[in-house]
Amino acid sequence: MSRPFKVLGVQQIAIGATDKRALQTLWVDLFGLQVTGHFSSERENVDEDICAIGTGPFKVEVDLMQPLDPDKKPAVHTTPLNHIGLWIDDLPKAVEWLTQQGLRFAPGGIRKGAAGFDICFVHPKGNDEFPRSGEGVLIELVQAPPEVVKAFTALATSSA
Repeated sequence: MSRPFKVLGVQQIAIGATDKRALQTLWVDLFGLQVTGHFSSERENVDEDICAIGTGPFKVEVDLMQPLDPDKKPAVHTTPLNHIGLWIDDLPKAVEWLTQQGLRFAPGGIRKGAAGFDICFVHPKGNDEFPRSGEGVLIELVQAPPEVVKAFTALATSSA
């Protein structure tokens, strides 16, 4: 199977709770992650702190999320490990090819994400039209910027 894109590495881990203060205590106060940004969206029903592990192109985001309204969807808090984000070298090609393979994507298509990168989500459940899915896991595909693509490519060729 010829795949027209590469998954480069983990871009983010998103963790949800009804109140993100306990998450901040663990991840920021105890583990020492730095808060690098904040994102709030009524459409996404989320209030999140964006934290970081590592630096440069190998930095991994850890998003600490709580819903703006716990009774609305998406319910960012109902699964504590809300989703995992993967760096993709060519997001439009990936979405096109994966759709042809029967992978179901969540509504919203490719759009700007909290960190400013183009993103889309693989739906956690398949359906009749698109039987393939994240098998219970919400997966965010994130367009890697050129410096990340370059760094992962260099890492792959140096370890080959």
